[in-house]
Amino acid sequence: MTEVRELSAIPSPCLEGTALTVVVPVGSLEQHGPHLPLDTDTRIARAVAGALPGVVVAPALEYGASGEHEGFAGTISIGAEAMEMVIVEYGRSAFRWATRVLFVNGHGGNGPALAKAVALLRYEGRDAAWAPCAVPGADAHAGRTETSLLLHLSPDCVDMARAVAGNISPIADLMPGLRSGGMVAVSDNGVLGDPVEATAADGAQIFGGLVQRATDGLTRWQPGPDGRLR
Repeated sequence: MTEVRELSAIPSPCLEGTALTVVVPVGSLEQHGPHLPLDTDTRIARAVAGALPGVVVAPALEYGASGEHEGFAGTISIGAEAMEMVIVEYGRSAFRWATRVLFVNGHGGNGPALAKAVALLRYEGRDAAWAPCAVPGADAHAGRTETSLLLHLSPDCVDMARAVAGNISPIADLMPGLRSGGMVAVSDNGVLGDPVEATAADGAQIFGGLVQRATDGLTRWQPGPDGRLR
């Protein structure tokens, strides 16, 4: 099985006795400002997972650790502890028949839980790993980077008429406020960055980089101590 296929559409006998790499998109349901959908992170993770070669793509895990966004309507967070448990039990189950499992993470807040869970799976002898949908030099949340990606991937879900700049301070300067009061403490509209100049062309370029980095990591398959592909 070398082509990308949806796990949910494959009959069980077709999976028996095969060397499979299962890729699991991991996202969130959280606010992304006034112009992007709540499932932005999941859409990005699902698209990256679906572009990887020679894998089976599982249905996305659509809830994550998004407590910092709970000051905004629509956000649903299961918390880091519950998420860590979900990833561990998911991996233990999947490895009864899968050879490798790669979690492709679209929400930065899921990172600590993924690192702990995947490290435990690897300690238990399971060949799990995870990879972030990280963009070097990106703005932090619902700004130009994510808006450009969604204009490329899901343009019908982006309302550019409502796109306005949020807090554009460096993320390092915002972290104390984020930790103590969540996103609402540092951004009235839930945006960190400026989405106004986002374009689909930029999104296509950014997406190409995400896929290339994930593909390179998948090919090398060198998980670090925390299970993240290097």
